[in-house]
Amino acid sequence: MSRSTGGTREWEIAPAASKAVIREQDGRLTLPLQINRHDAPVATARLLLTVAEAEQLHASLCHALDKEPVPDGAPACRKPIQYPGGRHRF
Repeated sequence: MSRSTGGTREWEIAPAASKAVIREQDGRLTLPLQINRHDAPVATARLLLTVAEAEQLHASLCHALDKEPVPDGAPACRKPIQYPGGRHRF
């Protein structure tokens, strides 16, 4: 999100809530984005990622979320895995 100062306008770019990531025919992934100004929708855009770029983004988010508690309803990849012998891995 980009915050402005003074009398200039505020903009926000976020994942489009009602749209899912799409796998394109060429193998790239499309992440639909919503562009808002002052909390009002202005436009939509697509963030195109190669598989390698998507993996890098995924890894970066995993590292950023490492110390955060796992919320209810989180995807399975955020939940601890119980291994034989009692050790946990995330």
